[in-house]
Amino acid sequence: MTVSYTLKVAEARFGGFSGLLLRWRGSIYKLLYKEFLVFIALYALLSITYRLLLTQEQRLVYAQVARYCNRSAELIPLSFVLGFYVTLVVNRWWAQYTSIPLPDQLMCVISASVHGVDQRGRLLRRTLIRYANLASVLVLRSVSTRVLKRFPTMEHVVDAGFMSQEERKKFESLKSDFNKYWIPCVWFTNLAAQARRDGRIRDDIALCLLLEELNKYRAKCSMLFHYDWISIPLVYTQVVTIAVYSFFALSLVGRQFVESEAGAAKPQKLLEPGPALGDLDMYVPLTTLLQFFFYAGWLKVAEQIINPFGEDDDDFETNKLIDRNLQVSLLSVDDMYQNLPPAEKDPYWDEDSAQPPYTVATVAESLRPSFLGSTFNLRISDDPEQSLQVETSPGPARPVTAAQTPLLSRFLGVGAPSPAISLRNFGRIRGAPRTPHLLRFRAEEGGDLEAADRIEEEASGSGDEAQEP
Repeated sequence: MTVSYTLKVAEARFGGFSGLLLRWRGSIYKLLYKEFLVFIALYALLSITYRLLLTQEQRLVYAQVARYCNRSAELIPLSFVLGFYVTLVVNRWWAQYTSIPLPDQLMCVISASVHGVDQRGRLLRRTLIRYANLASVLVLRSVSTRVLKRFPTMEHVVDAGFMSQEERKKFESLKSDFNKYWIPCVWFTNLAAQARRDGRIRDDIALCLLLEELNKYRAKCSMLFHYDWISIPLVYTQVVTIAVYSFFALSLVGRQFVESEAGAAKPQKLLEPGPALGDLDMYVPLTTLLQFFFYAGWLKVAEQIINPFGEDDDDFETNKLIDRNLQVSLLSVDDMYQNLPPAEKDPYWDEDSAQPPYTVATVAESLRPSFLGSTFNLRISDDPEQSLQVETSPGPARPVTAAQTPLLSRFLGVGAPSPAISLRNFGRIRGAPRTPHLLRFRAEEGGDLEAADRIEEEASGSGDEAQEP
């Protein structure tokens, strides 16, 4: 049964994930504790042998071997190999879940397309959806150990109501060396064609829509079967497993607390090359145990979800899916067919804007302004000059020179017109012509009007020269 903890993490709070660490079912402790105990036992055995059973000369030889193993373990690219493998397995795990056939869309099309309130119409609808459920049961028997234990033989499928005795005889009479989960889909298409000829399906468009939904349903059954058939290449799984096991086999020897290279009695732990950071002689290698917990736990996660159709804690609940699909689909095409509530005016019939009520616990959300887009919060300049619309004069593209770029001309020493003056030559401003800010400001301050007119004439001359090719 799948372990769900979605409600526990609905809100981010202090120590939100900490409460999940105390769970046992579906936890990493349940998956890893056996391997963890074996690793601790082997490490303790080597430590006791080194400390109590070896002579001084043997300890020196063991210390050299431990240093070599520690250096060799660091050469294994464990994080890269294991991380890429787990990512591949997780993506495959989710793709398999999305490939599980669900009859929701198909049952809606059957209920809308196959007409008739009599016994014949009811029989057609129930038989069509039963064939679809039978196809999913047959393919799940092929990939899921839980479903196979529930329906070990075809007789169990008949007793469950997915197949009649006559249909079983037809099914077994068809000889094929391959999986025959597709046979109910063919029965579905033939029965749908017969319903069209009898007028139960009123037009070809409805029949086409019905067969399209069936093909989508059948495609998921086929994809599920092929996921079970084509696994992740065995060589990749072997490489990852050997990398993890060899890393910790070397760590069992290389992470022991041994004497220094000079042969002194002071112990040190050789985790990194270079001088030792301290002289602690720890009997319990905390960092090594944590590393084993992380890397071996990572591998166990991939081992658990590489085939989610088993009987692990987090494997898919295929039997529950079968029960749900059959119950919901039969309810949709039979009890709910033409069983509609009366159409009534909604409470907001005469209102321009519908506003559902809030509870006291959620009324604060109604006071927040609606999100209209990120640019609605952009602060625009209040200067009306920036909002003027201009028309660009069409013409052939000309290369930009330093004289046409005032900022670049300051560095190159090229005389260029002021931006305020050259703006007049950019295009025709809609509305009455305006005097540049500088000239209008000086005129209003009582400046020399003749000088202002002379500047305008010089500006006009510079603009004409700039437009000449």
